[in-house]
Amino acid sequence: MDEKSPEPHPGPGPTPGPGPAHDAVDAITDQWAAVRPDLTTLPMAVFGRIYRLSLAMRGRVDKAYAPYGMALGEFDVLATLRRSGAPYTLSPRELSATLMITTGGMTGRLDRLEKAGLLSRSPDPNDRRALRVTLTDRGRELVDQAVGAGLAQQKAALESALTEEEAEQLAGLLRKLLATTV
Repeated sequence: MDEKSPEPHPGPGPTPGPGPAHDAVDAITDQWAAVRPDLTTLPMAVFGRIYRLSLAMRGRVDKAYAPYGMALGEFDVLATLRRSGAPYTLSPRELSATLMITTGGMTGRLDRLEKAGLLSRSPDPNDRRALRVTLTDRGRELVDQAVGAGLAQQKAALESALTEEEAEQLAGLLRKLLATTV
């Protein structure tokens, strides 16, 4: 039997290798190739898949957090406090900067989480104009459970399509890309 090596992928159309032979992003890039053959659609293929993957995983992770009474936004606040280390305290400004949301958006999240008893706000002892946000014991227990549930969803998605080596390679490539675009 004559074995031939696969030919390199010329651009639009099905991609070689494991996985679906043709996906929705391929359909989009094929359409662009038909009407604008002068364009290189590889960037669209990469970022289109990153975007769609992000949306799909957000939905899966949101479902994982729902039993804990939180959505991704609330989880992000609690997780940021938790990973800051003991005493699990940051200013609202530090939280806003880390999570890249406005202070107004942060206030709404903090109000909901404080009402649920998952964090507390208190005056900053070093600046009477400022506040400190602290994770409560209940908040720490809840975020510890939720992070495990979210990671389980992410791990299942990775393991369904990639080997551990491929996942590590992908993480490295995305880190490299992110470092040059932000």
